[in-house]
Amino acid sequence: MGRQGLMNDPNVIRVLVVDDHTVVRRGLIFVMQNYEDIQVVGEAGSIEEAVRQSESLAPNVVLMDIKMVGGRDGILATQIIHGRFPEIRVLILSSFYEPELVTQAMQAGAKGYLLKDISTDELARAIRLANAGKLALSPEAAEALVHLQQTTDPNDRDLTGRQIEVLSLLVEGLTNSEIAERLNITTYTARHHVSEILSRLQASNRAEAAAIAVKKGLIKR
Repeated sequence: MGRQGLMNDPNVIRVLVVDDHTVVRRGLIFVMQNYEDIQVVGEAGSIEEAVRQSESLAPNVVLMDIKMVGGRDGILATQIIHGRFPEIRVLILSSFYEPELVTQAMQAGAKGYLLKDISTDELARAIRLANAGKLALSPEAAEALVHLQQTTDPNDRDLTGRQIEVLSLLVEGLTNSEIAERLNITTYTARHHVSEILSRLQASNRAEAAAIAVKKGLIKR
């Protein structure tokens, strides 16, 4: 199948690579050629270019560097892309492991946080997870989120049986309407359960709640 055919194939994950270092972008593009279900459709070296490419190329997943020229531009870019194009999943791919960066990235709407020392197979797996709406975190990033929750002493053991059910579906990446359909409840009720779960876990968003649930063993997998 030719390049154009791959780009139009719904079974192929369209990826945009964002990094201010050209050699890093080209390296990622090169290694991703080994995976038939992943196609890099564009690259960007700045926030502005990343947002433009996200709009024009409509990627499924954006691989985002967290620290570019000027500071923590990756977090701002993630926030903008998530706000304008919520269907696009953003994966942070960074050389830096700082707990506050992890939490800031997740609060900005990132679907995962990975370190650049991961293998290409691990990166491909993370891209597939993010594309499916699931969380993709390096062990260090997951630990950072859990440590944050432990310092605020969340009441995770106070979750009801129904909330545990909803939480398990959050980990699977289901939306409120999909949760409602799966549990045969209204979307309003599903939304209320999710809100209560976020409050009890003291999580800022669904992705953070899912990370806490997996790390602390709150659900059966």
